[in-house]
Amino acid sequence: MAAGGDPEALGQLLRSRRERLAPADVGLPEGSRRRTAGLRREEVALLANLSTTYYTFLEQGRPVRPSAQVLDALASALRMSAAEQRYLEVLAYGGDGAAGSGVPPTGPAERIDPGVVDLVQRLDPFPTLVKGRRWDVLSANPAARELFDDWESLPAGERNLVRWMFTTERAREVYVDWEQEARAMLGRFRLAAAGHRQDGEFAVLIAELRRDSEHVRAWWPRHDVIAVGSGSKKLRHPRLGPISYSHVVLQVADNPDQTLVTYSPAAPDPES
Repeated sequence: MAAGGDPEALGQLLRSRRERLAPADVGLPEGSRRRTAGLRREEVALLANLSTTYYTFLEQGRPVRPSAQVLDALASALRMSAAEQRYLEVLAYGGDGAAGSGVPPTGPAERIDPGVVDLVQRLDPFPTLVKGRRWDVLSANPAARELFDDWESLPAGERNLVRWMFTTERAREVYVDWEQEARAMLGRFRLAAAGHRQDGEFAVLIAELRRDSEHVRAWWPRHDVIAVGSGSKKLRHPRLGPISYSHVVLQVADNPDQTLVTYSPAAPDPES
C-alpha cells in the first residue's frame, strides 16, 4: 500500500459494496446455500479477474499495493459510481489518489486570498460562501449569513459546515429535506477527508462529529461518498420562506482545497 493510503478503510469499502450487490446485479446465478446477502469474495475476484486470495487480502486490510488496473477492475466489478471509484483510489494511494503520492502529516494553515473575499462580497445579494479544506466557512457575504447562519458571530471552532449541519437546529430549519441533504453533505465531506487521512485536524473533527451526532455515528461506517458538484436544493429563507435554489461550486485556483459556493433562486419550471 502506498504511503498515505488506508488499507483498513479500503477493505471496509470493498466489503460494504460487495454486500450490497446481488448475483443478479452482475449477471451471476443465485446458486444454492447462500447464507448471507451480497456477493461472495470469490465472485468479486472472478468478476475482477483476480485471485480470491489476493482479493481477500485487500478486503482484510492487509498492506498490499493494488495497481491502478486492479482498482479499475474492482470498481467495475462492484458497480461503483465515479465518486466511489475516486474514493477507492484515495484510500489505496492517499493524497489526491495518484499512485505513490504522499500526504503531509498536518495540513497547512488555512488562508483565504483577499481578492476571493472581495468577490464573495460583490456577489451579494446572491448567497455566497467559501469553505476550506476542513469545510470551515472562511468567508460569507451578508445574504449567505442571513440564509444559513451568522458565521462571523460563532466561535472559530464552530464555523464548520459539517458540524453546523449535524449539531444545530438552525440547519434543520434551513434545509427543507434535512436528512437527504445531510447524507449528501457527509458523503461529499467523506470523499474530501479521505485525501487528508494524516491531517490531525481532520481526525479530531471526525471524532467529534461521531461523538456529537447519532446520524454521523450511523452513516459514517457505510462509506457512502458523493462527488462535489453544482445542483439545486430547497432552502427555507428566514424572511421569504421555502425557495428552490440553484448553486454553483467553483474551485479556488490558488488554493485547490477551497471552494466557492454561490446560490441563486432557481428559474421556475416552464411546465408547472
